[in-house]
Amino acid sequence: MNKNLAQLGRQLLGIWNQLGLNQRVTIVMATAVVFIGLGTMAFWSSRPDLALLYGKLDEGEASKVIAALDEAKVPYQVRGASIFVPSDKVYQVRMQMAGKGIPRGEGVGFEIFDKANFGISDFVQRANYTRAVQGELARTIGQLDQIESARVMIVMPENRLLIDNQRKPTASVFVRVKGNAQLPAAAVNSIRFLVANSVEGLQANNVSVVDNLGNVLSENDDNDSAAGLSNNQLTARRNFEQYLTKKAQGMLEQVLGAGQAVVRVSADLNWDTITRTEVKFDPDGQVARTTMINDETTETSTSSGATVPPGAAANSGDTNSATAAPVNKSHMEKKVTNNDYEINKITSNIVQSAGGIKRLSTAVFIAQRFEGTGADRKAVPRSTEELKKIRDLVQSALGLQENGDPGRKDQITLEEMPFNDQPAVELSEQLVRQEKHQLWFDLAQKALYPALATGMLFLFWRLLKKTAKDEIPIALPAVSGNGHRKPTHGSVVTVEVLNQLIRENPANMTQAVRSWLNRGKPQE
Repeated sequence: MNKNLAQLGRQLLGIWNQLGLNQRVTIVMATAVVFIGLGTMAFWSSRPDLALLYGKLDEGEASKVIAALDEAKVPYQVRGASIFVPSDKVYQVRMQMAGKGIPRGEGVGFEIFDKANFGISDFVQRANYTRAVQGELARTIGQLDQIESARVMIVMPENRLLIDNQRKPTASVFVRVKGNAQLPAAAVNSIRFLVANSVEGLQANNVSVVDNLGNVLSENDDNDSAAGLSNNQLTARRNFEQYLTKKAQGMLEQVLGAGQAVVRVSADLNWDTITRTEVKFDPDGQVARTTMINDETTETSTSSGATVPPGAAANSGDTNSATAAPVNKSHMEKKVTNNDYEINKITSNIVQSAGGIKRLSTAVFIAQRFEGTGADRKAVPRSTEELKKIRDLVQSALGLQENGDPGRKDQITLEEMPFNDQPAVELSEQLVRQEKHQLWFDLAQKALYPALATGMLFLFWRLLKKTAKDEIPIALPAVSGNGHRKPTHGSVVTVEVLNQLIRENPANMTQAVRSWLNRGKPQE
């Protein structure tokens, strides 16, 4: 085996010595290009697909994460304040890091109480509790999709024997929004209520939210202030108009198609709060309040004979000396009834709350229908009956009262006109082009390595093909009597002749090439 390899090496060295300078340079360059291409392909193929593990870490937390990755022998790459690991190990590494309590994020949470601290004052204990609440709230707010990082500052009134009701807890929240975008109002309200419900005695109105661009995102919506009342009224009106708009436009899009109708509603609301007291008297409905009945009876008696002084008969002792005188009696009865009547009275207290509808104004635009495509595309207007049906549907859905309630004068305007759909068409075409470009990019990325290898092989072949044809001295086989050629010395053949000779008699040509390579060497 070693002898064959040594012989092969000598043969290759002999061939190398017989080559010209341009042939040697061509072979060396082609070999270098092939090896560089194969090395590049191997390098890119062996590179792991990296994914983001943690981003926007401070230096302390980043150093802890890197130390844990080195300990676990996980490959990683640091790019600025971000750490990348292989994509197939992202979730596994995050779970391992969470088990070790890193990264902790910005601020200090309730882990500040993990270590027992004896002998600290009540002030320090309350300060640590405030720091823990601030840190936990900042971490929670940072979990929102729109928030990159957050900081929370809470101000608590001091504990005193005399409670001052004017001093209330307040809080401020600083948020860094991703991409310097505008934080939605719903997210701002969520942050305010989250902070308010986490601190005892804190109201949502006393929580201020500021973003990294210096914008005050929280508004004063205190119901007792004029600004709060105006803000609440505008918010209620906007929400009411949006509700009616979505209600009508959703119904029309179900019938006409998506993007075929535009509805706008303007609501005029009554914000007056009225308390009304009404007193009504009904003269026909009498009610007896008091009844007084006075019943008198009078009896009188008179006599017509002599009058005996009182006690005279008794003193004389003669009871039968005189007959009793006749007596006249009179009897009189008197009955008086007094009735007091009350007039029937009805008292009503009516309280009218704010928010009543005074007027609704609705504008409806319907896209004009078209038939055909290209140059044959033409508009087909809707009939008056169809427009009336659509108008009645919108009027019924929104509860418009054009002629019903005399106190309300609602209006509705329905128009059919061609919509400007050119931006939508251009956007659709752009999305289609982007999808095609992405598809071709993916295909090109998958076919890059095979194409690169094929290109290198083709380049090597082209370089060899452009190599100058050097004449190689070789013994020509002469034709013998049996039809075979015998090698003759002193002749020169080209590569084409050599190929022809190899095809005609490969055995003799192999022997001739071997003899040519071994010429000038001592015979063993």
